[in-house]
Amino acid sequence: LSFIWPVKGPVTSWFGSREGQPHDGIDISAPKGTPVLAAEKGKVIYSDNGISGYGNLIIIQHSGGFHTVYGHNLRNRVDVDERVNKWQVIAEVGNTGRTSGYHLHFEMRKKERAVDPMDYLP
Repeated sequence: LSFIWPVKGPVTSWFGSREGQPHDGIDISAPKGTPVLAAEKGKVIYSDNGISGYGNLIIIQHSGGFHTVYGHNLRNRVDVDERVNKWQVIAEVGNTGRTSGYHLHFEMRKKERAVDPMDYLP
């Protein structure tokens, strides 16, 4: 698998500990409505707003035990069980959920464990 950046912009919060709390992804600042791209091909296993703090959230399952997570979306543009291609627009940048401005919260998980996206992004 070769993941791509889901949105272009400055990283405003890194993976690791933030104010003593785990931060399981990176926050990428981008203007409201910026298209969010699937970082790799896969199957949408979640597209809703029922997980506290994440707002409108999408989770995509990939081969090799990987999942990518896209949070705080203005609008989700894919549905559960939909197959998506790398580079496909899946959402728009928003500030839904617990957020301090417009950005994408992007997580990567390998076999359920959060990993630093910077280890996988070009």
